[in-house]
Amino acid sequence: MTESSLSGRLCEGRICVITGAGRGIGREYALMLAAHGAHVVVNDLGGDRTGSGPDPSETSAGPAQQVVDEITAAGGAAVANTDNIATWDGAKALVDQAVEVFGGLDVVVNNAGILRDRMLVNMSEDEWDSVIAVHLKGTFAVCRHAAAYWRDRSKAGETNDARIINTTSVSGLYCNIGQANYGAAKAGIAAFTIIAARELGRYGVTVNAIAPGALTRMTEDLPIPDEVKAALDPRWVAPVCVWLASTMSADVTEQIVEVSGTNFAIAEGWHRGPATTPVAEPAEVDAAVRKLLAGSRPHMTFAETTNQQKRS
Repeated sequence: MTESSLSGRLCEGRICVITGAGRGIGREYALMLAAHGAHVVVNDLGGDRTGSGPDPSETSAGPAQQVVDEITAAGGAAVANTDNIATWDGAKALVDQAVEVFGGLDVVVNNAGILRDRMLVNMSEDEWDSVIAVHLKGTFAVCRHAAAYWRDRSKAGETNDARIINTTSVSGLYCNIGQANYGAAKAGIAAFTIIAARELGRYGVTVNAIAPGALTRMTEDLPIPDEVKAALDPRWVAPVCVWLASTMSADVTEQIVEVSGTNFAIAEGWHRGPATTPVAEPAEVDAAVRKLLAGSRPHMTFAETTNQQKRS
């Protein structure tokens, strides 16, 4: 156990970048990481939840700078960043800023996201492309530039104790109607997390993802029962992010953690279910598949994720 963990500050001196950290869950991440001693680059474009333009409710300082002001007022270290992480150059600029301002990079938290919900038959090309760009490409682009930094350090004989913390969603894992774009992006991030973990472990980098349950601008329109809403405060999610960012989690990688005020669980990915001997004739497929389906578990539904879990 490290000295910082013994003193109660789990991330003392660790350099973190957090995308989409101006509000909601990202803001909670930034504030709690800073409270635990991290140096934080707070990234946020300042747009509305659709990503289509500035949020009219924001002040001229912008949400990223507002969070930085909160952190520095409390004695922490933080700088603002307003680059668009859905672009190659914007993602690189974010990583470069951490290295230039704080002298390195230990943790990447990919949290930025937008929503453009629509039923599949009505979804436009732009509604699909924009959501995939921010969530999936944005996660990839920041990870790609951070991974290159850590690889170069490793090749130079330096050691890393680095973290990537991605953001998936129960909407992607368990499939919510009306969110084909968002769900596909979040499911892609879950798979990307596991692949990246297996590739980057050699450089001293762990890669995990959080599937958060919290009420923010992103989730305010979802059909969540009133009795559950009280437990969906972002404060329940941030402690997991801080722990994953710390040196204490060095032996944990390629995991998906579901966390909210009602659930705290490890999401298990695809597993091979019932199996049988391959068949050579199309006419034989029906009976074979139906026998397999009879022995398989049904898919978990999105509605089931809002139920209070049984705690052991």
